[in-house]
Amino acid sequence: MPQQAVGVIQTLGFPAVLAAADALVKGGRVTLVYYDLAERGEFLVAFRGPVSEVKQAMAAGLAAAEGTAGGEVVSHYIVPNPPENVLAVLPVEYTEKVAQFRG
Repeated sequence: MPQQAVGVIQTLGFPAVLAAADALVKGGRVTLVYYDLAERGEFLVAFRGPVSEVKQAMAAGLAAAEGTAGGEVVSHYIVPNPPENVLAVLPVEYTEKVAQFRG
């Protein structure tokens, strides 16, 4: 199995995070593993997949979020090959809920 990565995009406003999520799952062989309301009207989406696919998906998601009317990317990052303790503590593990969508 190729080495896995976690990507996260945080936006201001829901339309931008929706556009990012749509574009990133279409832009790379990745699985959405987490979504939540951050603070002050900010939203975030986390996704996982092979490192190269997460990089492609990130580029597509960022472009879509920034291209959304009023959309603003607050933060984004990629963690290649996260250690087991990170996966055990943070909500970025593959779960039964998302298993059917895993690429």
